[in-house]
Amino acid sequence: MYGFLSQVIPYQDSDLEKLYTYLRFLLTKLPRRSSGPAYHLEDDVELQYYRLQKISEGQIDLKGGSIKPLKGPTDVGTGNSVDEEIKLSELIDLLNERFGTEFTQADQLFFDQIQEEAVADEGLRQAASVNTMDDFRYVFSKAFEGLVIERMEGNEEIFSRLMSDEEFRKIASEHMLHKVSKTIKSENV
Repeated sequence: MYGFLSQVIPYQDSDLEKLYTYLRFLLTKLPRRSSGPAYHLEDDVELQYYRLQKISEGQIDLKGGSIKPLKGPTDVGTGNSVDEEIKLSELIDLLNERFGTEFTQADQLFFDQIQEEAVADEGLRQAASVNTMDDFRYVFSKAFEGLVIERMEGNEEIFSRLMSDEEFRKIASEHMLHKVSKTIKSENV
């Protein structure tokens, strides 16, 4: 009856709910009336071991003493990593070397145009100026994909590589993230 009523009436007594849950599972262990009155619970609920041991005895001294200020950690090991900046033309060379592509310096225009559009985007400008690089990365990664799709007709070879190769897209996006963020923040100063 409690199971039915608890669906309709909110009970505030957590002990009652615990008791109901315990008894519901205990009921599955008890034999049905048709099998006889004998209950055989020794295998399921039998106490096998009990140990009582005094570990220690002591007392806490609560006398007043001298107050010493606490100092928090000053060096927590969060070293600042310096992002290595490279030119966009070096990014093209890096991508060619790493992925076996044959992009030329003329293909750099594709990335230059994406960077210019990203810097001009008001939403990205606002996100870059008020967020850390890690937080800005989430906003930029979505915008980067949109910018690449808008430029699809300009260079289908780069577009298809960016859309099909996740590692390639990640490296290009990460580089553009830092370039766009740096440009926006330097303009705001």
